[in-house]
Amino acid sequence: QGQTRTTHPRPPLLVQPPIHFLPSAVRPSSSATDPTMPPKKKKDADDGGDEVNKAARFGRVKNNLSMGFVGLPNVGKSTLTNLLAGAAHAEAANYPFCTIDPNTVTCVVPDQKFKYLANTWKPPSVVPAVLKVVDIAGLIRGASEGAGLGNAFLSHIAAVDGIFHLVRGFDDDEVVHVDDSVDPIRDLETIQGELCLKDLDFLEKRIDVEKERVRKEKGLSRSSDVPLGDEFKSAYDKCDKMLRANTPVQTGEFTMGEVDVIKEWGLLTTKPQIYVINLSQKNFIRKGSKWLPKIKAWVDSHGGGQVIPMSCEFEQNYQDLKDDKEAQQAFLDDCTQQAAAQGLTGPQFVAKSVLPRLIRSGRIALNLQSFYTAGPKEVRAWTIQKGCLAPQAAGVIHTDFERGFIKAEVCNFDDFKALHGGQASMAKVKEAGKYRQEGKNYVMQEGDIVVFMHNVSGSKKK
Repeated sequence: QGQTRTTHPRPPLLVQPPIHFLPSAVRPSSSATDPTMPPKKKKDADDGGDEVNKAARFGRVKNNLSMGFVGLPNVGKSTLTNLLAGAAHAEAANYPFCTIDPNTVTCVVPDQKFKYLANTWKPPSVVPAVLKVVDIAGLIRGASEGAGLGNAFLSHIAAVDGIFHLVRGFDDDEVVHVDDSVDPIRDLETIQGELCLKDLDFLEKRIDVEKERVRKEKGLSRSSDVPLGDEFKSAYDKCDKMLRANTPVQTGEFTMGEVDVIKEWGLLTTKPQIYVINLSQKNFIRKGSKWLPKIKAWVDSHGGGQVIPMSCEFEQNYQDLKDDKEAQQAFLDDCTQQAAAQGLTGPQFVAKSVLPRLIRSGRIALNLQSFYTAGPKEVRAWTIQKGCLAPQAAGVIHTDFERGFIKAEVCNFDDFKALHGGQASMAKVKEAGKYRQEGKNYVMQEGDIVVFMHNVSGSKKK
């Protein structure tokens, strides 16, 4: 396992213990009492926990980031992409490589605040926030070495900013499995292993690149012993250890200096991952499967992460009725009754689509949030990175707004909802003293309603 290796054995299957980078916040919950169920979700079901914040450290600071579906062939990636888009944007066929080029769709972000503002102003133009999702063709074992369409697929993964890791958890003789049997744990090992192996290959090349950089910087001869920086060496050693344990780098504990080093490497496993489990409709309705606790245990032992059970079969049946809202509701009610007939009652067994949660979770994983502009002509949700300052948020609307930024007039959505009294106006909010003026150091908050004041030609503009 020296640093000069050029090839790697495949990571062993479930034999190495979790390394010390495992986030404590995502250890198995003691509240899980049903052996067929994963631990109960946290209060905020769309918040992926500490691992989301960890992954955000390595991400690109952009507003138009994308999530990509990654998985083996025939696990439901194209079907789910179609469902998210609400149209047949990808060729969902029962053939391992039916999706050769990545299909990109934009999904409207479910947002009750935005909907409320649109219903209040009722403008002619309504523009919601969207999430870009890429359907990437299936990986197979050996992809890191070029098997199947491996190299092209891995380049497509490198191009997205976050990963929906889709795993098949349903049996269907009519949908072939590339390995001839359904085993989500084996599939998780395969995909994670290929990503980690690719990162290991790339990681070792960074040593020579770093030595060459230091050699030029210090003017050293090629025969000289080139010293590597402490942060480079510690970052390298931590990443190497995690990758050999088949654990994504984004789940590790790193100093900010190490993060800055790792960001330059562009490793695939620094991207945030959300594990999406495609169940049969029957198992989704009863919220149980023999695979779910095993999958959750595997995820926890490989750095942790958010696990979202869903069913493409259920979602397809639901969406097929989209033109008949009464039939849609009848379908949901029937599914809820099927669960109740098995003694499964309570809010968690009320049937509903998981797609809105999936979209919101992807957006959170990419560290994105919305602010709003609202008026009689248009209500629009604008996408920014969390932690964005007011001038940069203004620049999302127009570069002149950032260049000539003067101030932001801001109202919190909750204050507006509580105070506006049914009026499409900020008058009552201002009377209550809840309409603020913020300067260039203001950190934008989720759901801010904003008017930006700027001046680039000697006169104030909105």
